[in-house]
Amino acid sequence: MRVKWRPSLALVIGLVLALVLCLPLAGIAAVQLLAPPMQTARAAVLVGLSVVAATAGLGWVLWRLLYRPIRALSARAEAVGRGRAGAEAPLRHYGTREMERTGRAVMEMSRILMGREAVLRSYADHATHELKAPLTVLRGAAELLDGDDIPPEERARLLARIDEAADRMTALLDAQRALARAQEPVMRGSTRVAPLMAGLSADHPEAEILLVADGMLPLTREALRLVLDHLIGNAVAHGAGEVRLTVGPEGLTVADDGPGVSAGNRSRIFDPFFTTRRADGGTGMGLPIVRRMLEAHGAEIMLREDGPGATFAIRF
Repeated sequence: MRVKWRPSLALVIGLVLALVLCLPLAGIAAVQLLAPPMQTARAAVLVGLSVVAATAGLGWVLWRLLYRPIRALSARAEAVGRGRAGAEAPLRHYGTREMERTGRAVMEMSRILMGREAVLRSYADHATHELKAPLTVLRGAAELLDGDDIPPEERARLLARIDEAADRMTALLDAQRALARAQEPVMRGSTRVAPLMAGLSADHPEAEILLVADGMLPLTREALRLVLDHLIGNAVAHGAGEVRLTVGPEGLTVADDGPGVSAGNRSRIFDPFFTTRRADGGTGMGLPIVRRMLEAHGAEIMLREDGPGATFAIRF
């Protein structure tokens, strides 16, 4: 991609001040130079028109380099505030280098804020729906336990259902906190996979974790560990016995030998609360948390179609 040259704000201001200083002096010198061959009045008019033309040209330069980008950035910020789609897209014209840096920073901040708003809105809708089930269980069990003639076996069953509902609600709230942490501003860094292998193998003894190829990844050690923990844990939960980690020129690939993802579920696995293990306590927030964490680091994750197991590709 060709990088377009842009003048610095200091250069623009310096040139403007120099022209403001030189134009009157140049006008006086021109009048004195042209006065002998032509009438003084004609010389003054000619010089005056030249000064007006030069001033108009200077105004056009200032409009293009400063006024237009500032107005565009202001309009874009208002569009972001209204939640208009596409408002976080880069500007077509930035003017100076400083305006380009400011504009890109504002657009990136807008993109992050709009993404967080969308995630929080989606999470609120899903959480309201997901919390209704355990709350209904708690309310029904409490009403039944209010009676005096409940057999001990039935009382124990109701208490167990209350514990399950409470555990479900706790898991959902923990997922909410993890999702919020995944969207927080992150420290930039880089690390390799090899130093994490011992800890990953100890935390996931059910599967054999193989490092096929290592390399430097633009993630902090903590972020990479969180991503790998979720992906490996998800693979193990679905019956995988082997997980292969491969670092290549484009990023990281995590592949397992499990049953893979069915065609009907491929488009939904990154949706909050989507899970095929609800009966086993799955919250469906593992992969959404991984995606939000990677997006905060400027990366993306996708499910590849090659199998037979699940293969996730992380690209930076």
